[in-house]
Amino acid sequence: MQIAIRSEALEKLRGDLAVYGLAQAVNGDFRCDNKAIAEFLRDCGVLSEFSGKKGESLLLYPPLKKKGSSGSSGFLSQRLLLVGLGKMNDLANSDELRELCRQTGGIVAQQATRVKAGRVVIGLPTAPGLSAPEVIESVTEGALLGDYRFAKYKKNDPENEAYQGMAELIFSVPELRADLEKGMRAGQVAAFAARSARDMVNEPGNGWTPSHFAEHGRMLAEKYGFAYTALNKADMQRLGMGGILAVNQGSVEPPQMVILEYRPAHPVATLLLVGKGLTFDSGGISLKPAAGMEEMKYDMAGGAAVMGLMEAVGEERPDLRIIAMVPATDNMSGGAAVKPGDIITHYNGLSSEIVNTDAEGRLILADALAYGIEQFTPDFVVDLATLTGAVIVGLGHHRTGLLATDDDLANRLLAAGERSGEPLWRLPLGPEYSKQIESTVADMKNTGGKSAGTITAAAYLQKFVGDTPWAHLDIAGTAWEFTEKSYIPKGPSGIGVRTLLELVRGWNKEGKKGRKRQDNQEKRKK
Repeated sequence: MQIAIRSEALEKLRGDLAVYGLAQAVNGDFRCDNKAIAEFLRDCGVLSEFSGKKGESLLLYPPLKKKGSSGSSGFLSQRLLLVGLGKMNDLANSDELRELCRQTGGIVAQQATRVKAGRVVIGLPTAPGLSAPEVIESVTEGALLGDYRFAKYKKNDPENEAYQGMAELIFSVPELRADLEKGMRAGQVAAFAARSARDMVNEPGNGWTPSHFAEHGRMLAEKYGFAYTALNKADMQRLGMGGILAVNQGSVEPPQMVILEYRPAHPVATLLLVGKGLTFDSGGISLKPAAGMEEMKYDMAGGAAVMGLMEAVGEERPDLRIIAMVPATDNMSGGAAVKPGDIITHYNGLSSEIVNTDAEGRLILADALAYGIEQFTPDFVVDLATLTGAVIVGLGHHRTGLLATDDDLANRLLAAGERSGEPLWRLPLGPEYSKQIESTVADMKNTGGKSAGTITAAAYLQKFVGDTPWAHLDIAGTAWEFTEKSYIPKGPSGIGVRTLLELVRGWNKEGKKGRKRQDNQEKRKK
């Protein structure tokens, strides 16, 4: 897709679909800065069909400007889409405005699909309280996320050619500015990183295995200059990673521990990210019900999010050292599979009684967390995992569960989630929950019963992070079937990528401001 900014008026740009956002009409009167559209609205009198309410849209076929005509009326685009922005003044903060613009972009993608528009031109909407670069960033992000489709395994029908998505996305602005280009680029980076994660999660269990995670990591390392390591089964046996080895026992596919490291010249901090890479989860000996098991190809959404984030990191090159780890395996019920009642020993020496082989995600994350913290001594650690069904019971498909040992890190993630339209909800941790996973025959057991299942799973992971500030994101309810939005398709949502990216961007801005203050202080001393 080609994305560009033009200074021509919307009606003077040729396209298959022209788009203009309008705030809700007040007393039947639209506030419209575009003279051609204001004239068109006045002449057509569409108020009964379209009042500019949030999410409302109206597809029109305006009079086309005739070739060679010297008149000012008419559009060069074949269709005009009006999108309602709602009562703009009622929106409380910039995060809500960003989400509104994102949803507007998603509506554009939906309507472009409906009419099979290849070239789409958008008149940049005005959002009071939000800068123009933020508006163009959010609309771009929503449009590209909404334009996503996964048709890799579908045969093309020559008699009914499938729509391939928007080929060109053009923004009409009053004047060309570098900050608008920067905003558009930021939206593009975020959207394509999330789309990449969706692609990984959409792959079937036989199309995305641990070796595919390793190959993808190697490709990113070569493209962006990351340090790359992939620990194989022999490495894990030598290191004593009993968690991931136990989960892998019933599989014919060997496990991988994929590690990417981005090293800037002057990092402001070191962030370790760990994503669960369970490429298919049958439940093992504690077999899952057959109904819906096909969705367990999605159980590697945490690993996909971490890999997607690294694409954005490679593009933006922040002043933050970032290590991404994906422990990857599937969980099968072969003859050698780990059994309920077995006892394993993790990388850090802690033993665990396996009560339920379907509580496997915490086993592979535990080894990765302990190893990553020991090897890279990060300042902060965040892990993402489709870990528990309990989080869906508690939060539905609307918010990601957040558990953390550090308030500052938790607050950063909460803010990043709101800014990206991927909201989180913090749950507690404490010794009363850790008590639920005590075992009489080992240091702990891998489940604490039905009560507080999301929290006891996090309590298990907490035993492997020591004093390092740590946060756990349980994305089981949001990785697919996420709250319906114009830019979120059915199936995988790509959740977590944009939250992590906002976390990194926030840290990067703080680091640059701090370094600038330090440089100014040194100059004054001289």
